[in-house]
Amino acid sequence: MKLSYKQYSTVGRPLIILHGLFGQQGNWAVHAKAFAENFKVYGFDVRNHGKSLHADSMSYQEMAEDVVQMMDALGISNADFIGHSMGGKIAMRLALNSPERVNKLVVVDIAPVIYDSGPNQELTALLKINLASVTNRKQVDALLREDVPSKAIRDFLLTNLQRNSESEFQWRMNLPIISKDYSKLINWESGGGGKKGHTKFLGETLFVKGELSSYLLPEYSDKTLAQFPKAKVKVISNAGHWVHNAKPEQFFKIVQLFLLG
Repeated sequence: MKLSYKQYSTVGRPLIILHGLFGQQGNWAVHAKAFAENFKVYGFDVRNHGKSLHADSMSYQEMAEDVVQMMDALGISNADFIGHSMGGKIAMRLALNSPERVNKLVVVDIAPVIYDSGPNQELTALLKINLASVTNRKQVDALLREDVPSKAIRDFLLTNLQRNSESEFQWRMNLPIISKDYSKLINWESGGGGKKGHTKFLGETLFVKGELSSYLLPEYSDKTLAQFPKAKVKVISNAGHWVHNAKPEQFFKIVQLFLLG
């Protein structure tokens, strides 16, 4: 599938940034511009997100294949990767499937494991909203506040709110399919993910954890190292799941040092 993307620079080693659930490449614009001083940076909108096409399914196998197809279309033989949350799982799946396409891998606050199948707070809140009944963004924000108390997360979700050609509100992401396939997004298959692939990625890998986040826990270490034996972990204090937004300068320094090392 063809993905929407933005290229931030034209010189240096290719660096591809993959956003998380409900995100889009524009969420990473500040970081992309900073990394663009040393890398040829690309930000991709994954399927059913941002300006990319909507599809009726979204497994990690499919999303990794989308990225490889885009790399082929852009003439990128291999690249460094930064992937946050869902984007981190896409990057890990790609690294296991096609290790020759991945140089260095940065995985932000996610592990190669199966997560709890409980409801996603943000997804539940979004699905409850009837956009036909609202006339402005403040009303949508007020409805979200019932389930999402964090203003920062609400602001992040509201970046997906847009008007269609008839000036009616709609979500940019494909909520029905995200909801249908949410079980796939919290799942993880080691090795090739049911297709021909490798059980290990032997390239240099950095996991960046937000200290206050529960997505990258010590008990995941064995499973992580079994698949990414060269994995290193950096913990950023007083930061949660959106660690790159909470501590942008510290995040940039850590990742840049790893990529240039």
